[in-house]
Amino acid sequence: MSLPVLSVQAMVAAAGGAAARVPARYLRPEVAADAVVAGDGEAAIPAIDFQRLLQRETSHDESARLHEACQEWGFFQLINHGVPDDVIEGVKASVEGNKEAVCSGTRGPGQLEGYGQLFVVSEDQKLDWADLLHLYTQPPHHRNMRFWPDKPDTFRSTLDAYSSAVKSVADRLLSIMSKNLGLRPEVIANRCDGGGVQSVRMNCYPPCSEADKVVGLSPHSDADLLTLLLQVNEVHGLQVKRDDGSWVPVRPLDGAFVVNVGDVLQQIFTNGRYRSVEHRVVVNAERERLSVAAFHSPSVHATIGPLRELVADQEGEVAMYKTVDHESFMGLFFSAKLESKSFLQRMKL
Repeated sequence: MSLPVLSVQAMVAAAGGAAARVPARYLRPEVAADAVVAGDGEAAIPAIDFQRLLQRETSHDESARLHEACQEWGFFQLINHGVPDDVIEGVKASVEGNKEAVCSGTRGPGQLEGYGQLFVVSEDQKLDWADLLHLYTQPPHHRNMRFWPDKPDTFRSTLDAYSSAVKSVADRLLSIMSKNLGLRPEVIANRCDGGGVQSVRMNCYPPCSEADKVVGLSPHSDADLLTLLLQVNEVHGLQVKRDDGSWVPVRPLDGAFVVNVGDVLQQIFTNGRYRSVEHRVVVNAERERLSVAAFHSPSVHATIGPLRELVADQEGEVAMYKTVDHESFMGLFFSAKLESKSFLQRMKL
């Protein structure tokens, strides 16, 4: 269960804008000391062409690049993904045109769904400089419409079209990744039991006068299979952590999804073959940042653990992670704070 927190947008507006004094609960001065890679480091995130993955004459080479990206980075940018421009622009307009309505509301006790920050367990805990709205989107019968904003009028229909299109892309990616791991294309999907579930989170990171002393989203890795992030406006802020402890800024390519493979796929299903990489969001001193993240996870009936086909493939290999039912998995998730790799550590044997 997460305690409710005030809207950062409302707090900033009430205090007179981004120049207002930042409450102590949000201050993290240690952030300024972190090493951030500049210049060419931004170009290091691999770009994968989705259409080349699908075409017979180019799929072999592009699949090899995807496999390497999952092993070395755990992040890549997906271009030419095929989601129609009007669908992309529709969801951007819905979020950007009425962000106060989209990133506001309530959250049910002990739930991921609704408005607010996760893992707030005490009144003196440090908070992220963000307003978030998390909704279950696919399959449709998982939706709880009381959490879905009804303004703007097109929000619900726009999100329905967007979530369906993005889910199709994620399913194709998981099929290709399954083949890259030497498995049948349907193996990962079968372990998701019925195609899995999708949730979408709208993220609003208001400007902050002390941007170098706050964090938009704390360092973490995603506890899902695959996340597809859409940049809504031109303000950047996503950073990926490298092995040397430095942070690499991600500059989204025009029209691309920024994709990262979550703990369930990278470390648990693949038994460590793919990487689960920490990332965070920093904020801008003058302008807000808006983004939409689509998370793809196994269904509530799935068993979560290393794929038997992979463990059996290597002589002498042993499972590195627990195999648990979904209820136990979610219990571990909620008991771990959104901080570094604590959730993944709880899944290790």
